[in-house]
Amino acid sequence: MPFSRVVLANGDDSGVLRFLRNAEDIRLLRIVIIVAAAALLIALVKRALPWLAARAPSRLRLSILPSVPVLRLVVLVVAVVLLVPEVVNPTFRNLVAILGAIGLAVGFALKDYISSLLAGIVAIYERPYRPGDWVEIDGTYGEVTSVGLRALTVVTPNDDVVMIPHGTLWDTNIYNANRGRRDLMCVADFYLHPRHDAAAVRRTLRDVALTSPYTRLQRPIAVIVSETPWGTHYRLKAYPFDGRDQFQFTSDLTVRGKAALARLGAEPVVVPAAVRGDPEAGEKRSTDR
Repeated sequence: MPFSRVVLANGDDSGVLRFLRNAEDIRLLRIVIIVAAAALLIALVKRALPWLAARAPSRLRLSILPSVPVLRLVVLVVAVVLLVPEVVNPTFRNLVAILGAIGLAVGFALKDYISSLLAGIVAIYERPYRPGDWVEIDGTYGEVTSVGLRALTVVTPNDDVVMIPHGTLWDTNIYNANRGRRDLMCVADFYLHPRHDAAAVRRTLRDVALTSPYTRLQRPIAVIVSETPWGTHYRLKAYPFDGRDQFQFTSDLTVRGKAALARLGAEPVVVPAAVRGDPEAGEKRSTDR
């Protein structure tokens, strides 16, 4: 009995289901060409578009990079659609039976992997993050450099590369600092002794932001003041020209802000350890949500 025939128990040939084509009907050369062409196109998309984005104007970079995972998905779908009729008799009953069997087997074996793939497809269309975005996911903060079908790649401020499965999309909060924009909000914190001229300090900190070479003046600048039992907390909020300058920008605001406050005669105060909490928290995120 040929491998491609499945005979029903009653032996009636009219009930035979031919799932696969006969060996002599399968065009191996066409299959090899489809697979090779799909692999070549995917490799070309992964290399050419990032190369083009790196050399394009800044306003176009964030528009080019998000198209990489979309084009890869299109190539894969087209390749599968072309390959299936080459090895399977394209009847409705055969396709339903094969897809059902594959779905059950793969679903139990690769549940988490498939969950990440489905979440990746959702992420491509909903775009909770895109290449070039600065995000925090499950305690990891950094720039999204690529979005694949199963996971995204994030480069942290310490230059660590982190792969995060899309499956976290189902049950984890995602903080996006710039949401496709070039800039993002940065915050510099200052803690002063309560005995000082608060209005003068606010004006001074605002002038510090206005005179920074990194400041994007088209975006708002704010100085937020809050009084605590141990002192006065000032938060200087402003936007740099580019999100990649956020750490240099925050450092510039902090250094020049401290110097300006010292000339003003305002005394810094040390925040109690119980109030500070994690001393590295400020290094993980420089944005305020």
